[in-house]
Amino acid sequence: MKRREKIITDYFTSWVRKDSAVIENIFSLEAVYIESWRPAYRNLAEIKKWFSEWNENNTVLQWDIIGFLHQGDICVCEWYFKCECDNNISGFNGVSIVEFDINEKIISLKEFQSKHPNYYPYEK
Repeated sequence: MKRREKIITDYFTSWVRKDSAVIENIFSLEAVYIESWRPAYRNLAEIKKWFSEWNENNTVLQWDIIGFLHQGDICVCEWYFKCECDNNISGFNGVSIVEFDINEKIISLKEFQSKHPNYYPYEK
């Protein structure tokens, strides 16, 4: 389990550092990646292209892991993400469902987001 947590942590850190080197080592050639706002990438080549293009004009400022849950080949990771896109800084809470193949490479990653900060409509 700790190995998978390190893989995910290294991946998040690669975004903050704009370092694509880790991607080829952690994703399967057939990996599928679905972002929290609909775009999907169907293989390692598309994931690498997206990483490169996104980082040309945008910056991940923070991608902090809150915790992990493990079940078989699947690891669920809760996190907080903050970035600068088009000169706007925004952040949100999220969860990734990460499935690993037999070689301990990511074969599927699905992101889900929750707007940040939360508000409490019934708070007085």
